[in-house]
Amino acid sequence: MKFAIYQVGELLERGLHGKVDRIGLSGTNLTFNDPTKKQQENRKLAAADHKSAANFLIDWLEERKSFESVRAVGHRVVHGMKHTATELITPELLDELRRLSPIDPDHLPREIELIAAFRQRHPKLPQVACFDTAFHQTMPRVAKLLPIPRRFDAKGIQRYGFHGLSYAYLMEELARLGDPAATNGRVILAHLGNGASLAAVRDGKSIDTSMGFTPTAGLVMSTRSGDLDPGLVSYLARTEKMSALQFDRMVNHESGLLGISETSSDMRDLLDHEAKDVRAAEAVALFCYQAKKWIGSFAAALGGSDTLVFAGGIGENAPLVRARICDGLGFLGIVLDDKHNATNEGIISAETSRVSVRIIRTDEELMIARSVLPFLGLDAVNKRN
Repeated sequence: MKFAIYQVGELLERGLHGKVDRIGLSGTNLTFNDPTKKQQENRKLAAADHKSAANFLIDWLEERKSFESVRAVGHRVVHGMKHTATELITPELLDELRRLSPIDPDHLPREIELIAAFRQRHPKLPQVACFDTAFHQTMPRVAKLLPIPRRFDAKGIQRYGFHGLSYAYLMEELARLGDPAATNGRVILAHLGNGASLAAVRDGKSIDTSMGFTPTAGLVMSTRSGDLDPGLVSYLARTEKMSALQFDRMVNHESGLLGISETSSDMRDLLDHEAKDVRAAEAVALFCYQAKKWIGSFAAALGGSDTLVFAGGIGENAPLVRARICDGLGFLGIVLDDKHNATNEGIISAETSRVSVRIIRTDEELMIARSVLPFLGLDAVNKRN
């Protein structure tokens, strides 16, 4: 559970920020940084579930002087289905999100609990939902359709895509950096972290993305499987007596890098051990291979590529992973500069590369803060960093 308080002045300035992690496990921890006081601390707490963690966090925030001036709260809401823009959270919207919870049981219920806790404790404080799916609403219908009976499409079962807040930020940064492809070109965005996805963007609008109806689809991730043969569902039900709930837990929490390596879901651990553990080596190889395939498929959908952007914890900080993903993509015009890649420079493509390859550090929290400003009657454009 991440949080940040932003001060609105000539620029949006991040103040107190931090996270509560390992919720429901041993060693639940509040980590925070207060740059105004040059204070950085860790604090152990007991939080059996996300609801108690939410109430603890609000209690703790209320004790901070900076909370007294908070005028609105913005939330990252993972699944928005038909919602195409940031919205003020009303009782009606909250009820709708509760109805949508079965679509994403790993995220939506926890997000709703935090929204409800703020609403109960501070009923007059405006809350704003920033939908992670909104960025991909521009995808053409052919990219949204799932090849299942049409009656399910009428119920909203289609490809939506996620990481939209990150992608919106990356495109704004790309424009700020003066890359013409941001508004008039072909861009492939690779948000590679614990959750990982790629997006194809033409002239500033998403035309396709690797995640689908849920965030489980697409590229292999830390604990998520990514795309699978749907026949596995019935096969494992017959041979392992696996229920739908067990299958869901397996593909979301026991698969991906963790499932292949059997040791860790963290790419840093796997890179450290790949030389002596074939399971770790295979997990890294699978991740890089699949990411390479997605870049190739999106280059085909876009008719080529002008810019490739790496972001997310892995995308921003793992030169070896970036190098392996881009290795062999010279036929698409993607050639890395080894020295720039090794030091995580802003532009890591070689001078001979037809495609500009960049690293942009994403900032979903800042994107949420920007999205809230119009609801406070403030000019979002002039308040951008």
